[in-house]
Amino acid sequence: MAGGVGSRFWPMSTPECPKQFIDVLGVGKTLLQLTVDRFAGCVPQSNIWVVTSASYFGNVKEQLPFVADDHILLEPCMRNTAPCIAYVTWKIRKLCPDAVMVVSAADHIVVDTAEFKRVAKQSLDFVAHHNNILTLGMIPNRPETGYGYIKSVEKFDGNPIRIAEFKEKPDHDTAVKYIEEGNYYWNAGIFFWNMATITKALRDNAPDIADVFDSVNDDLFTTREQEVIDRIYPNCRNISIDYAVMEKADDALVLPASFGWSDLGTWGSLHTQLNHDDCDNSFVGGEIRFIESTNCIVRMPEGKSVVIQGLDGYIVAENDNKLLICRLEDEQRIKEFSSKLDKKPH
Repeated sequence: MAGGVGSRFWPMSTPECPKQFIDVLGVGKTLLQLTVDRFAGCVPQSNIWVVTSASYFGNVKEQLPFVADDHILLEPCMRNTAPCIAYVTWKIRKLCPDAVMVVSAADHIVVDTAEFKRVAKQSLDFVAHHNNILTLGMIPNRPETGYGYIKSVEKFDGNPIRIAEFKEKPDHDTAVKYIEEGNYYWNAGIFFWNMATITKALRDNAPDIADVFDSVNDDLFTTREQEVIDRIYPNCRNISIDYAVMEKADDALVLPASFGWSDLGTWGSLHTQLNHDDCDNSFVGGEIRFIESTNCIVRMPEGKSVVIQGLDGYIVAENDNKLLICRLEDEQRIKEFSSKLDKKPH
């Protein structure tokens, strides 16, 4: 899934080129490319599918030239993850009704790719032989308030376990209790299932969305497909797969795992993934010098030089002649701040 606009990563991420198409970590590959790379050995390149905005087709082809054109599904509008997953499900099941599928966002990062591959192979094998929805739950190493949680019925024994309930993002004290109880996991939004399972789940729990794609089934893989999708896709509810299916499913399971996962949703989450100097500063790109500054993250274009003096807990980022200087604690307001550039000054 590669259709988001990454507004909280402005000005690095823009509607024209959002974060999944950017080398956010400064490693020479974009988040989309890193996502595909980590599935090597688990999923053949010929079986990679990308669902994205119609305006990002060129970005995907440039970064993943091996992906066939009819494996790049173009959304005419944003409708969250349930319609996105339904679209690719109806496409895949028409080609291979016995397939198993893994769904992942294109803007997450994984530190331990070897462990990720092991868990992915275990999960794909499981759903090939069981009609359960399986999601990964990250074993928490801190009381994180930025993620939703999955509560399990039983303790983890190395195999998928039953889900008791899904929990919204908690406050700090509640997150501490989750850690202490030991059967709560971060909801990573990585799903595994076979075609029969996810089709039935969508029909049972989101029949309106299933009906939309039933209505276009005969048009898939024809020259009419995009025209029809452009017309009917806006009729889908704007709803996540979590709300549409996961929280209603009786047979959903969670496989706890630990492979250095982050959804990389904010500058603060990026800050935790980068190398830090002795004063807890991090940076990507450019030539950066910190003086009497602590706990800052700086991103500059290559060839730019900057000196940061006297700041504590700030984001400093420049892209396309736009400069952001913002307190890390206010990063959730970045979308609000960026919108002010669209308004004429008084």
